[in-house]
Amino acid sequence: MVTRRQFLKAGVVGGVTLAAVGSWYWHRHHGAGRSGDGYGLDAEGHAVVAALAPVLLRGALPEPPRQDAAVEAVVAGVDQAIMGLSAAAGKEVMQLFALLTFAPTRTLVAGVREPWSSATRGEIEAFLERWRFSRFQLLQTGYAALHDLVLGAWYGNPASWAAIDYPGPPEIF
Repeated sequence: MVTRRQFLKAGVVGGVTLAAVGSWYWHRHHGAGRSGDGYGLDAEGHAVVAALAPVLLRGALPEPPRQDAAVEAVVAGVDQAIMGLSAAAGKEVMQLFALLTFAPTRTLVAGVREPWSSATRGEIEAFLERWRFSRFQLLQTGYAALHDLVLGAWYGNPASWAAIDYPGPPEIF
């Protein structure tokens, strides 16, 4: 039987370990000497968005082969949105992507064993559902951030408006 003290110690050790790994990963990918254009997606973050977009936008994206170009537009839109965030918000979003791209935390926290580019639709759907309905507010917030970034990038793109019969914003005279 685990005592309360052992449970608390394990939680503290786990939290410190995740923070240390996250900090190491963050500095490795976004530390000094890297691109100075603020926060944005690296290749691994690109793979996360490219894997999530077809699941989150099921039914909204065009059918293959045009779907690949649409997903690339979503990735570019997410990257642009992240770069437009405040420094604090951008750092939090990039920490979320660091958590999702680092193999041990991707497996433990997201439940996705393979790299995002190899993950199955079922794994991604299960991950999104777990985070969406998690009892932990932090995971729900992570889901909301991913959801809003992807949907905002898709529906903010004028190329997607025709599919939903949106004529665009009204003209101001």
